[in-house]
Amino acid sequence: MVARGQARATLRDVAERAGVSLSTASLVFSGKGPVAEATGERVRAAAAELGFTGPNPLASSLRQGRAGAVGVLVEGRLRMAFRDPFAVAVLDGLAEELERVPTGMLLLGQPTDDVESVVPQLAGLALDAVVFSLCGPGDHPAVDHLAARGIPMFSTGVPSDRRVTQVRIDERGSIAEISRYLRDLGHRKVAQVAMPLGSMGEPGPVRDDLVTDANVHIPSVGRVLGFRDVFGADAPVIQTGDGSSVEGGIIAGRALLDVPGPERPTAIVAQSDVIAAGVVIAAEELGLRIPDDLSVTGFDGVDLPWLPHRLTTMDQQGRERGRIVGRLVRRRLDGTRPRNVTARVTLREGTTTARPR
Repeated sequence: MVARGQARATLRDVAERAGVSLSTASLVFSGKGPVAEATGERVRAAAAELGFTGPNPLASSLRQGRAGAVGVLVEGRLRMAFRDPFAVAVLDGLAEELERVPTGMLLLGQPTDDVESVVPQLAGLALDAVVFSLCGPGDHPAVDHLAARGIPMFSTGVPSDRRVTQVRIDERGSIAEISRYLRDLGHRKVAQVAMPLGSMGEPGPVRDDLVTDANVHIPSVGRVLGFRDVFGADAPVIQTGDGSSVEGGIIAGRALLDVPGPERPTAIVAQSDVIAAGVVIAAEELGLRIPDDLSVTGFDGVDLPWLPHRLTTMDQQGRERGRIVGRLVRRRLDGTRPRNVTARVTLREGTTTARPR
């Protein structure tokens, strides 16, 4: 073993102790070449004697011209992202592809009320690429910083900057499709529950100045526009104020449904499946039956095994979307410049929608 204060043993020390060449010792630790089992055991025994735990990863990354890590920015606190099954699905697909590089994935939460604070965090990190995962501001202060450092950037929709390679969906067209589905069922009194349209969204009716075609790539804005394309500019829309959550859906659902019957919508279009689940819970707590008294649609296509209904939703296949982002990152690290991708979204009928009574 290496004594305290003594220099750290190197791979060359291990090779000399085991009586093999440096390249042979390197192959044993990398696992990338044929080495006789007896030779491998001798090298590993020498490493144990010297207290050598493996090649210096920093030195290895410098030789390869890579940092060995991809930063992933998630809006809000990380614990909130892990409560959102769609966010988890995207991260799972991304991680699956990055394992093929191989490279690590460094998750960073970006506060919704102080987006600028993520820039100093990024400044101290060596990264091969950065992925803006899921929601966030349309203009992100980190883009200029990362572009100046020459770090490739990827996104699942925002920020909407030409320097960021995008894996988008047609937000406006997708929500319009599920809105038309409800209209074709006969629903005319329809409301929408939206994710916050701004970084500091307040719960309640949306501010119309935030709903503009210029911001259509922000998921919550594009989905409001698509909904109103079908049901008109006066169709009621309220936002949760806390992103995509069951709790936000419950609060918004109560606000829309705990009113006299003639004022109550016959259908609610939710901008995410977990928000839709909250609306369903609120409706049933008020004694309404799903879908007899109220139809509810979601958006994402995630599994909610605890909900006693199968949501009618737009399935955007989160895990596959994460894989697509991961494949684009891999191509960029291999030296190619991938183009933007538009991912597929499909309408999936469930048990939460029916014709109005």
